[in-house]
Amino acid sequence: MRGDWRVLQLRAACSKIGSGATPRGGKEAYKGGDTSLIRSQNVYNEGFHRDGLVYIDDDQSTELRNVEVKENDVLLNITGDSVARCCQVAVDVLPARVNQHVAIIRPEPAALDARFLRYVLVSHEYQSRLLALASAGATRPALTKAMIEELEIPLPPLSEQKAIAAVLGALDDKIELNRRMNATLEAMARALFQSWFIDFDPVRANMDRNQPSPQPSPTGRGSENDNLPSPPGRRAGDEERFALDPDIAALFPDSFQDSELGHIPKGWKAIPLYETAQWVNGAAFKNEDFCAAGEGLPVIKIAELKDGISSQTKWSKRDAGPDKIIDTRDLVYSWSGSPDTSLEAFLWSGGRGLLNQHIFKVISATEAEKRFVYYLLQYLRPVLVETARNKQTTGLGHVTIADLKRLLVCMPKKAVLAAFDQNVAPIFDKAFSNTLESRTLATMRDALLPKLLSGDLSTANIDN
Repeated sequence: MRGDWRVLQLRAACSKIGSGATPRGGKEAYKGGDTSLIRSQNVYNEGFHRDGLVYIDDDQSTELRNVEVKENDVLLNITGDSVARCCQVAVDVLPARVNQHVAIIRPEPAALDARFLRYVLVSHEYQSRLLALASAGATRPALTKAMIEELEIPLPPLSEQKAIAAVLGALDDKIELNRRMNATLEAMARALFQSWFIDFDPVRANMDRNQPSPQPSPTGRGSENDNLPSPPGRRAGDEERFALDPDIAALFPDSFQDSELGHIPKGWKAIPLYETAQWVNGAAFKNEDFCAAGEGLPVIKIAELKDGISSQTKWSKRDAGPDKIIDTRDLVYSWSGSPDTSLEAFLWSGGRGLLNQHIFKVISATEAEKRFVYYLLQYLRPVLVETARNKQTTGLGHVTIADLKRLLVCMPKKAVLAAFDQNVAPIFDKAFSNTLESRTLATMRDALLPKLLSGDLSTANIDN
């Protein structure tokens, strides 16, 4: 540490350190409104997650005014499996309150830069310290107010704090830009999937084109065709919503057939979700299977699917068989866990790893089929979540092979699948390229972080 740096306890540089509260009545009391209620499931080291964000009304907000989140506040999870996770929130999340599982840390801006503090707390060194504190003498991991207040942190001059935060923040800003771009790209692909395979817009358009034009009534009271029913599920404005190249339109039928799913396009099939791909479950690992980090392969659990490989990832040399190994671009599905945070499809981007037993590797015969199944799983998530909730115990639920065999889906003909893939492959590949770039940027950030926070590397030596 350089000579102009100090070390001090966090309490000496903060105006507020304290946990939040939950509205009376617990989660059943979330009445909706303009105020966000931030919970531990929203707080991650790589940033704030909006999934599962709930809202409270003005009366509840007033009742919790003492745990108001302000701009630049640092949020720290203080209980449970997510203990020590840390982030800041965007301005558009405010106004906000936090529940009792999250602490607010509000630095004095003249002494401690908030972004710098956040980078200190998410560093490997301080994550290890916080986790050690949280697990000391408690049946459930927990950080107390006193532990946070007494935590000693490095304190370079304020200008250097801001410079360090700016260097690391530039990398995080690019990662966030990629995330937003991917959200837009994913929305485009999902909209096309919905149009072709859920709403069947091309089939309805073909039906409209093949219907006879209404003829004027000799009585002047309208055509006899005026009273004909619309095709099943037809919506006003679909002509403008849907337009296809004639060659692609010709791939779709112009009528529906009955099936166990109801009306589906003629010639298409209603099949179990299980038959759309191979579903290979991961392996169960025991303590004796694990080895030192960097040896063997990382064990990929749901946490790694969401956050990538980290210092908390376990490694193993166990030969679990080639079908239990995943690699970059493999499609996987987390079939167990909290319905709020799991039961999702992921395209893995972290290299070779060993698959944990709570995840399916989803193997398709072609890339086109893999992309189709990926968007199909995204569309079916509410159904699969509800399936898991019906079997939920201790906050967890699961989707089994038996469930995949019961759930029917509509499978198009191969020519339609190929046409869909022509449209979505560029979107899919660009989004994945952004994901890989973000992973590289995150690796760079994580390599710079300890060197900058220790003073071993000066921001003046970094080529912007």
